[in-house]
Amino acid sequence: MQKIQIQTLGCSKNRVDTEHILSQLEGLYEILPEDACEPVDIFCLNTCGFIGDAKEESINAIFEAVSRKNDGEIGKLFVLGCLSERYKDELPNLIPEVDGWFGAREYDDLFEALGVVPDESKNNERHLTTPQHYAFLKISEGCDRRCSYCAIPHIRGAHRSVPMEDLVEEAQMLAAKGVRELIVIAQDTTFYGLDLYHRRALAELLQKLSEVEGIEWIRIHYSYPADFPEDVLDQMADNPKVCAYMDIPLQHISDKVLDNMHRHVTGEWTRNLIRKMRERVPGVVLRTTMIVGHPGEGKREFEELLDFVKEARFERLGAFTYSEEEGTWGAANLKDSVPQKTKQARLDRLMELQSSISLEYNQSRVGSVERVVIDSFNDGVFVCRSRFESPEVDGEILVKYEPDAFDGVDPYSMSGEFIDVEIIGADEYDLIAKPIE
Repeated sequence: MQKIQIQTLGCSKNRVDTEHILSQLEGLYEILPEDACEPVDIFCLNTCGFIGDAKEESINAIFEAVSRKNDGEIGKLFVLGCLSERYKDELPNLIPEVDGWFGAREYDDLFEALGVVPDESKNNERHLTTPQHYAFLKISEGCDRRCSYCAIPHIRGAHRSVPMEDLVEEAQMLAAKGVRELIVIAQDTTFYGLDLYHRRALAELLQKLSEVEGIEWIRIHYSYPADFPEDVLDQMADNPKVCAYMDIPLQHISDKVLDNMHRHVTGEWTRNLIRKMRERVPGVVLRTTMIVGHPGEGKREFEELLDFVKEARFERLGAFTYSEEEGTWGAANLKDSVPQKTKQARLDRLMELQSSISLEYNQSRVGSVERVVIDSFNDGVFVCRSRFESPEVDGEILVKYEPDAFDGVDPYSMSGEFIDVEIIGADEYDLIAKPIE
């Protein structure tokens, strides 16, 4: 049996694609873990091509794989995903050492190259590459938005919702594998259902997912603020399985910049939405993303952004500098007018502000008792998360292993277990806790 390995770059949506592909290969190939370091017959690289830094990472990974192939560690090298889709006409000529290039929308050609006839009965199955107790659930593909900075519609195509019954079946299969936490993802989760059911159906989907036996936590990522479906807030407030956690990339607050970004919201709309979320879901944790240095952002607009972040006090905030991307609405219509040095200085100021806000939030949790899930055990410490931390993007709750507190149970066997802890320390990223005996 030939050995195959897939390395996944970029976002969690790519990871879901990888897991669906691998499920079709089970029993036909020996599937190596992503972090395995050994010779392999076929090495696949699932790439990201969203922004400049991601493209650079993908290109570097391809060249590293080419080097391994030249050294005899890789038999065949296949590249798939967003970078391959975006530059499918240029890359084969630039890097001829790659044996096959495959896009991000359909994988029939990849399966043909692998000698595999896809089994439709496995369409909702996954070969997990995350820890066994959590999984990402991609509820739609593509996007109908035309944000000025984003190439996703160009790469992934128009929005396409996955039928609700398929998602419930997929969740049931994941739960049977031991998954207890679902992270609902899409390019825009709030758009779910408009194409299939002619209504925004995310709240209905959350309710159905919460009825799957074995699933304990459900959290929502990548929600668009325009026309936000408020019945989702009811699910967060009333459904004990839906975490009071929302990832909602806002990108900016200035009307001028939001208009240039083609976001279809105003600063007033955004402020009212955040206010409404905090009122209807007490204790909700909000994670957002901002872009600095977008065309149209002058000193006044940036200061307005800083004032908004001070006002909104997001528990989690990430940011990046604007980069002009070919094939986007912005690249065709807006000049990248802010110098890179200015962009970086603004990014540094924003993240310094957010660091103080995050520290204050984490310190406010000291003394509280929280239920956490154990993600892993390393160097005598459990790495955990509560309902307010999402895997891979947020901070962690660190709990020292005390044999007496855990009745001498092997700590390496406890991944995926839920325990109650008291928060006893905090910094701007992580929390320190002790188990409740």
